[in-house]
Amino acid sequence: MSSIKERLALLRQAMKAEGLSAYIITSSDAHLSEYTPSRWQGRSWISGFNGSAGTVVVTLDKAGLWTDSRYFLQGAAQLEGSTIELYKMGVPGTPSIEGFLAEELGAGAVVGADGICLSLAEAEDTRHQLEVYGISYRLDTDLLD
Repeated sequence: MSSIKERLALLRQAMKAEGLSAYIITSSDAHLSEYTPSRWQGRSWISGFNGSAGTVVVTLDKAGLWTDSRYFLQGAAQLEGSTIELYKMGVPGTPSIEGFLAEELGAGAVVGADGICLSLAEAEDTRHQLEVYGISYRLDTDLLD
């Protein structure tokens, strides 16, 4: 099996081929289940983090995992040596995913996600938050398939 660093490199190649500056990987499947079948465990596969809640964001040169306080210790341990940074949701100073993307990417950037794994409300909320920064949000690409 390939290492997390190798998987991130492959994802970044796929992102470049699709014209994406970042890719968001959630914890859910096409049914928005919290506990997903192995086919839909892309967040765990790309990061090594197997907690039930969290989101990974990969840019062309950085990666982060956003999770809540239930998983701070587990996340830190499972991400060790992976080049993926832990972002502790709810802790002062921790940027939101959209805030992180706004800091890392410029206007005109395109962020992708597998839209089948998002609720309409979640997808539209993220789209609106990114539009403020001139960032587009594509939901038509499953780069982990």
